[in-house]
Amino acid sequence: MNTVELAILYKAQQMIADSKARFKVLACGRRFGKTTVAMDALATRLLDGQQVAYFAPTFRMGAEVWRELKTLLSPVVKTSTEHEWRMELHTGGVLECWSLANQAAETVRGRRYHYVVVDEAALLESAAIWQGAIRPLLTDFSGGALFASTPRGRNWFWQLYLNGQDAGMPEWESWRLPTTANPSIPLEEVAAARRDIPERYFQQEYGATFLDDGGAVFRQIEPVCSGVPREAESGERYVFGVDWGKEHDFTAISVMNRAGEQVWLERFNQVGWALQRGRLAALYERYRPHLILAEENSVGSVNIEALRAEGLPIQGFQTTFKSKGPLIEALALAMERGEVTLLNEPVLKHELMAYALYPTSRGWGYSAPSGGHDDTVMATALSLWAMQRYGAPIISFA
Repeated sequence: MNTVELAILYKAQQMIADSKARFKVLACGRRFGKTTVAMDALATRLLDGQQVAYFAPTFRMGAEVWRELKTLLSPVVKTSTEHEWRMELHTGGVLECWSLANQAAETVRGRRYHYVVVDEAALLESAAIWQGAIRPLLTDFSGGALFASTPRGRNWFWQLYLNGQDAGMPEWESWRLPTTANPSIPLEEVAAARRDIPERYFQQEYGATFLDDGGAVFRQIEPVCSGVPREAESGERYVFGVDWGKEHDFTAISVMNRAGEQVWLERFNQVGWALQRGRLAALYERYRPHLILAEENSVGSVNIEALRAEGLPIQGFQTTFKSKGPLIEALALAMERGEVTLLNEPVLKHELMAYALYPTSRGWGYSAPSGGHDDTVMATALSLWAMQRYGAPIISFA
């Protein structure tokens, strides 16, 4: 007889698994083992013949859990469709995994589930995906959900956590558990991390603390991201910031005026370099910037030379571990001081919220989370850097 060996949960994990709450919210520190809790919840129900789904904010996160569940359940898998991340078990259970980076909120409509897991929920932009797309999927079976994440400020995930703390909402239960709740993590390692990293970062990433306003890098995201797109104005001066990308990454162009106001943000991918340069040149004709500051790494230098040959005032910025820190910190400081106004663009706000400080072999570095994007953040930071350090003369528009 084929058998499936589920993971042995430690005390804090078992407490979550044993809860009878319909909706569970787990705010936890890094290496707590939330994925183990999530996989146990899904596998248990699949073995009972239920229909379940796993949602992740990025393709990479979704792919990792899909592979682990496929391996775990292999003794009882009846059919498995790799490109759809869908499997059926001999028990009658059905699993579907979704990356919310690929418009799953739209394509998932019409399905029905007994249970769903929303992983790294704090990285999702707002409650709209849960309320408008995922929650209705539970209606047929009066299904349940598990939300698991390390906190990212007091956003919608924090509101879900408060639901679980409210005695007037008996269907909900929530937990805030630090890294140290995992008995396999040496306490001396956590203590060493606290000495080595900024306290704010430690409290969020290890202590599972809901910090005021945003993640470890950017604050004041909501009040700062209040601008609206504007066309070029006579007598104004502009600069561009450009972050190149192709295929999986995006090219982003940020337009900023002399007051530190972002007036335009363009983002696209899946097009050739010649077309990308053409779009940048067309945007140049609209705003006539004094300077275009573009990432010079890799193919960036080729694009810069081609655009310079066409007469565009473009300059390269070599993004390295050393140069990226001051670039990002300048944007973070300007946002905290209210010296910049950014556009109210969902993609930009999501990238700012998800941006984090990470330990590396060379020290602390800034990056989007694994599998995420930072193209609009980089383009915005480059446009601010250009304005602060190079300025621009007044351009007259006839």
